[in-house]
Amino acid sequence: MTEENNQYRVLLYYKYVTIEHPEAFSKHHLKACHELGLKGRILVAKEGINGTVSGTVEQTNAYIDMMKNDKRFSDMVFKIDETNGHAFKKMHVRPRNEIVTLKLEDDLNPNEITGKYLEPKAFFEAMQAEDTVVIDARNDYEYDIGHFRGAIRPDVEAFRDLPDWIREHKDQLSGKKILTYCTGGIRCEKFSGWLVREGFEDVSQLHGGIVTYGKDPEVQGELWDGQCYVFDERISVPINQKEHTIVGKDYFTGESCERYVNCANPECDKRFMTTEENEHKYLRSCSDECRTHPDNLYVKENGLTDEAWQERLQKITIDA
Repeated sequence: MTEENNQYRVLLYYKYVTIEHPEAFSKHHLKACHELGLKGRILVAKEGINGTVSGTVEQTNAYIDMMKNDKRFSDMVFKIDETNGHAFKKMHVRPRNEIVTLKLEDDLNPNEITGKYLEPKAFFEAMQAEDTVVIDARNDYEYDIGHFRGAIRPDVEAFRDLPDWIREHKDQLSGKKILTYCTGGIRCEKFSGWLVREGFEDVSQLHGGIVTYGKDPEVQGELWDGQCYVFDERISVPINQKEHTIVGKDYFTGESCERYVNCANPECDKRFMTTEENEHKYLRSCSDECRTHPDNLYVKENGLTDEAWQERLQKITIDA
């Protein structure tokens, strides 16, 4: 096996373009991805495609060639990250109503209305201008592990909740120059267009998203603090090439941390940051209720007997 075949990459991409039969496309596309040996997650809708896949250099190059041979995707931009192995466990291609779930009552087409595109250098300069607000278009847990310095953190757990949050805070945004950003750019396409339709006059978006900003040779991720959350096995990736500042905090102690886990109670599954030491101390559970849940996955994974489980719980109570 050649050295190239030992190297893996992650492709992040999207395209708002009409796909007439999403279910049939998804079925055939999944088969093609399996044949190439890719793993990942792709969403397909009548409005377009949104995907992240991983594979060797050879496999990902073959996928890019396959997509560009389809006139619908011939100009699609692929953001490429080097990695040590597959970033996913399986390969999924799923038909959806939307390629990002905003669920607007009156949907919009980003090819017809969207905010102005700013390349990384222009975005870097715009962030520092007067009368400018920077809105993070991602979810709260994505913001918490990393964000642009001074960016507004909307208190939302899902993208579809963002319009309501904006309407509730419209007074503090009116008359401002608005900049918005997200991981790869896809959410901002619709969100910035929605802001324009809502009456905000000066709306711009980071073209290519955070990952493009971090790879730009000129700005090199400057003014980004923390890591960038990604929806694959890597969990987060670095962005700022000039300095690294940890902004995340341990759920239990508040100490600096940028390591996410999911609560061991399968009925909770809350995502939170914690050090490896505290993960074990608190049984990877976000509350007493979750630590004592009969189906606690941490207890099962570590083969704790009932006696050992109770001893660990008692120690937490004593330390508290």
